[in-house]
Amino acid sequence: MSQDGRGGARTAGSGGGTAARLLARIAVLAAVGSLVVLVLAIGDGGLVVLLAGLLGLVVCAAGVWWFLAHRGAVRLLGALVAVAAPVGVLVLFAHDGLWRTALLLVVCWALAVACARAALRKARPRRKTRSYPASRPRSAFLIMNPKSGGGKVGRFGLVDRAEALGARVTVLDPDAPADVAALAREAVADGADLLGVAGGDGTQALVAAVAAEHDLPFLVISAGTRNHFAMDLGLDRSDPSRCLDALTDGEELRIDLGDVGGRPFVNTVSFGVYADVVQRPEYRDDKAGTALTLMPDLLVGEGVRRLDARIDDTALTSQQALLISNNAYTSPDVLSGGGRRPSLDDGELGVLGIRVEGAAEAADLAVRGSQSTGLTVTTARRVEVTSTVTGESGPDDAGGGDSGADEIPVAVDGEALRMTTPVVCTLRPGALRVLVPRHRPGVVAPAPRVDWRRLFDLAFGRPVPNPPGQDG
Repeated sequence: MSQDGRGGARTAGSGGGTAARLLARIAVLAAVGSLVVLVLAIGDGGLVVLLAGLLGLVVCAAGVWWFLAHRGAVRLLGALVAVAAPVGVLVLFAHDGLWRTALLLVVCWALAVACARAALRKARPRRKTRSYPASRPRSAFLIMNPKSGGGKVGRFGLVDRAEALGARVTVLDPDAPADVAALAREAVADGADLLGVAGGDGTQALVAAVAAEHDLPFLVISAGTRNHFAMDLGLDRSDPSRCLDALTDGEELRIDLGDVGGRPFVNTVSFGVYADVVQRPEYRDDKAGTALTLMPDLLVGEGVRRLDARIDDTALTSQQALLISNNAYTSPDVLSGGGRRPSLDDGELGVLGIRVEGAAEAADLAVRGSQSTGLTVTTARRVEVTSTVTGESGPDDAGGGDSGADEIPVAVDGEALRMTTPVVCTLRPGALRVLVPRHRPGVVAPAPRVDWRRLFDLAFGRPVPNPPGQDG
């Protein structure tokens, strides 16, 4: 493929370009096929299939909103509606003999979307984080949290394996919280030429900042619970011991390091609803119960917090939640624990803002997705966040336990903190040297967002422009 520069158009060459064009044409044909099926089936209930499916989605989204934003009878009603809506649609299809038409429509559309994503991935493979040769560390220092990930450090024998490879290991005492950044600085003073962590993203970030400060390589061991950072590095999350292969057969990545109010982060910073919930002590033992208890007050109660942000030079107002990531995720699926960052050295923050005030806006979000007015997805180099509290009640009534109007809860890589506004998020491009195994099973190309305009350009031989913020 050829490229005419950042943000320009490029045409598909032979090989991958031919396959991409073929897949794009199949996607277009499948999409047209779904419309043909719908038109031909209008007399046999095709229009009913479309309208019933759309209505079911809208009603289900409204039910979910009532379930989250209210208590008591309204919450129970919301749960019933959220479950009954899709069940009712399926019963209607079965009773009226429309299930074949519905199934054919679903199959055609699923084929269209699958081929569209495959075509766009082949035509415009996202740039992967560049790797560099790495020498074997002579004095590696590793910090391991035995409680992280439900005890992965002990379950996978990480201490013994690391020491057998020549690393010096410090195991944290769960009953005596330690300053991991201070431990890392002491190790550097003693001659460590590599720092590493077996633990969650929050601990990873603190030690990573010390490594970046001294321009030392950093080793990520995927012993946390979710391991988002490890996942985006392509590391094996099912067997953290394989991360230690980097000590003997590794390569180096130069990636960005996030900064929020002077504190480093490697994955995400959350403001608003989620940040309020994780502040509560009971959240660690009962995540779902705590969230459901607090949601009504955080979403529609008296004294709810709303966030204002300046994203570079653009204002974003009255958001219920903001998620700032170290490089952008490919989709808003990050909200449910999914989504991936295709690269970690683009030098831009990912920004996701949510504002849903009622059932109608929840339905709009369910139907239109990223095109909804309630969802903002963009990138930036600098984000400044402030907060306002509506109504007459104080911030304590919103469940966050604020001690002052100028201080807001912030969740940094899952860690509950409080910061004084305005809170500024930035990136330090290429600040972190990460040592990773040469062979990483988790390195995959994330599915791109389906852009039908680009797909039609590809299918019919026109140059395909880069999507915003991507240089190919």
